[in-house]
Amino acid sequence: MTVTLLWRAALVSVLAATLQLAGCGSTPSKDESPETSAERLYKEAREDMESGSYERAIKSLERVESLAAGSLLAQQALLDTAYLNWRSGERAAALTAVDRFIKLNPSSPALDYALYLRGVINFIDNLGLFGTAFGQDVAERDQQAAREAWQAFKQLVDQFPQSRYAPDARLRMNHIVNALAAYEVHVARYYFRRGAYVAAAARAQAAVAEYPQSPAAEEALHIMVESYDKLALTPLRDDAARVLRQNFPNSTFLGGPGVAGNASKPWWKFW
Repeated sequence: MTVTLLWRAALVSVLAATLQLAGCGSTPSKDESPETSAERLYKEAREDMESGSYERAIKSLERVESLAAGSLLAQQALLDTAYLNWRSGERAAALTAVDRFIKLNPSSPALDYALYLRGVINFIDNLGLFGTAFGQDVAERDQQAAREAWQAFKQLVDQFPQSRYAPDARLRMNHIVNALAAYEVHVARYYFRRGAYVAAAARAQAAVAEYPQSPAAEEALHIMVESYDKLALTPLRDDAARVLRQNFPNSTFLGGPGVAGNASKPWWKFW
């Protein structure tokens, strides 16, 4: 299910309760009450959402939140504000809105969606790690965002394991772990190619320690073996090789006794 469809599902469920409450109100007077004005503004905001006029919709939603403070409609307006800011590429504003929702509404029926949205806002499919030059700050920023996304998804699946958003959150968590592990190996590989064997071994070891179940752990162990071999640290090299054999007995990196390797091609090539 796409994020848009999930958002609409959350919208319908919360609005149903909101409109039911609104229907129990008194007969409207000649001058609009704040509640009536908020409902009218929300309807206009929905129309702007559907037409893609996000900036105008956000302004209306901010007024709805103010007019209907403390109501389910105000909660929905705040969630919509977060969503539309995210869709508009305003990640910081989106996070501010969703974090405020979580802080103000810890018992909201839409809390699971808010946690999911927080994870999605931080989630980056490829983490931007392999499409940018190594060493740029963007890689580290993307890594931090990925960790924050993982934390949001974990909170969701821990608190609301039966939530409609939990299955997708679990898939995204697995993707994040594998991507973060791959990034650590990417850095370790970079160091190894430049002869920084101590740094390469340390980064590869970190990948194995933090993400032992990730597919990238196989190459991380191999980098450790090769780095320790270059440093003439034979006991460490042999320990890493033993772990590699035990966990990946069919690894293409395995070579002769003692040192993992593949004589037919450079270790960093997979084709």
